[in-house]
Amino acid sequence: MEDDIKIIELKQNVFKENEVNADIIREECKANGQLMINVMSSPGSGKTTTLVRTIKELNEYNIGVMECDIDADVDAYTIREAGARSIQLHTGGMCHMDAGMTKQGMNEMGMDGLDIVFIENVGNLVCPAEFDTGASINMTILSVPEGDDKPAKYPLIYEVCDIVLVNKIDAMAVFDFDKDLCVSRIKELNPDAKVFFVSSKTGEGFDEWLNYLRGLVNDYK
Repeated sequence: MEDDIKIIELKQNVFKENEVNADIIREECKANGQLMINVMSSPGSGKTTTLVRTIKELNEYNIGVMECDIDADVDAYTIREAGARSIQLHTGGMCHMDAGMTKQGMNEMGMDGLDIVFIENVGNLVCPAEFDTGASINMTILSVPEGDDKPAKYPLIYEVCDIVLVNKIDAMAVFDFDKDLCVSRIKELNPDAKVFFVSSKTGEGFDEWLNYLRGLVNDYK
């Protein structure tokens, strides 16, 4: 009888279905000339503050933001006040976004007229890195107070990211943070990752980041 038992690899099936849905989203966004960026980080790294400054300084583009949290809607209102279209997505206790949630957010927020869509993923350095959201670009934010050893401790999120913003560099003098070592650790995991050092509070380093983002947007037009 044991030979008749059917074994189903649930995790593998879940990932496969998610990848199919994610590819559909990417194709749709590409066809419409819309750049979607998945923003990941630990809680408190400055995701929302970084997005607010980015939105205000990129006023030549129409921007939408999907705010993803387990609960609350504070960040969605903050983003809307900054001038972007926003929607709050509650993940129902799940610690990550996936392609199905992204599609639901797209439908509810409305994609018409948008040039850039940011997914502000749940604050977590593990689960979000495992699930494809359908975004064309993955980005993570590492804040200086977290330490330069974060890539060594949480390698997967840096392996899957195209962009790393090292935020809160205005606090560099207060913390024992080695910029060169941080970049070296990131590049060891992902040689193609673009690394930018910024302060979302003061605006330091933002010109380089924004010009790079403009180039990405233009590639989708």
